[in-house]
Amino acid sequence: MARLGLGDAWRVTFANDFDPAKAKAYRTAWDDGVMRAGDVGALTTADLPGKPTLAWASFPCQDLSLAGARGGLDAPRSGAFWGFWRLVEGLVAEGRAPNILVLENVTGLLTSHGGRDFAALAAALAAGGYVFGALEIDAIHFTPQSRPRIFVVATRGTPDAALTTPAAATPFHTDAICAAAHRLPADVARHWIWWRLPTPPLRNTRLADLLEDDASVAWNSDAHTGELVAMMSPLQRAKLIAEQARNAPVVGALFKRVRVEKGEKRQRAEVRFDGVAGCLRTPTGGSSRQTLLFVDGAQVRSRLLTAREGARLMGLPDDYPLPASQSQGLHLVGDGVAAPVVRWLSANLLEPLAGIRPALRKAG
Repeated sequence: MARLGLGDAWRVTFANDFDPAKAKAYRTAWDDGVMRAGDVGALTTADLPGKPTLAWASFPCQDLSLAGARGGLDAPRSGAFWGFWRLVEGLVAEGRAPNILVLENVTGLLTSHGGRDFAALAAALAAGGYVFGALEIDAIHFTPQSRPRIFVVATRGTPDAALTTPAAATPFHTDAICAAAHRLPADVARHWIWWRLPTPPLRNTRLADLLEDDASVAWNSDAHTGELVAMMSPLQRAKLIAEQARNAPVVGALFKRVRVEKGEKRQRAEVRFDGVAGCLRTPTGGSSRQTLLFVDGAQVRSRLLTAREGARLMGLPDDYPLPASQSQGLHLVGDGVAAPVVRWLSANLLEPLAGIRPALRKAG
């Protein structure tokens, strides 16, 4: 999905994923032989062709742990960052360092382990000769899905002044970004850059615009829908009643969540009716699947979000190939990066950093 967002201005020469199913899906989508399935930690610089302009890493978000000794991480999945960084260090030593790096992850990257993980990542970039900055971009600017993500952009060159700002000055420099930057040690903070990224135009799509036809999807039984409504807290039930009173069709996005009430854990159904889906997740269990609630006066119906609908929420075209099963399709899109976010980041920051002239850009 990052590749789709980058578009034709970039030529991909190497890709890697640990998950065989995702590697297979990549090959189905692109079919150009660049995908290498397996552990990034097992790769060497001999596996990497040429001198790349850009290296992109979307490393796993589970069990974020970057701080501490590289050889003894307790979280091997998110610790995959060090496997990636070892390759970058090797390319630096060989005179093949990528001029641009992009590191993408969940917002928890900024605060995990009291901020030490982000500080460790920043210190590695600084020691590698990179200047860098971070942006928090929510896919909600581009698609009707709430999906905030952190994008750390680093470069070995001296960026054009038009791409930077003296201080936090964009909607993507959130309070969390500012706090993380100000926590950095002085020697690392000297490498920090406030990237200038324009505000995108207002989104003109809503969740309802991306849904399948009613006849082509599987609906929950009335009993199942009733169970979901019964799981709502009084506040959530009041939201539903208010929508029913409007007597106009509306679609809500619902997740099951565990809440502590009066000292006890209870599973609750929580719904939003703002025309936006909740953040897509990988379907590891029933509670992680997003449910759609259709309300039209007294009538309330429900069903699960489909994989194709999830793909649309990630900005993928309808001809983008998905795995055959709904679960595998949702796993693929739930772990991905929203393509329109990458397109905006590339057109307004990565391509200028790479010296790609606007007139030469092609549609992604």
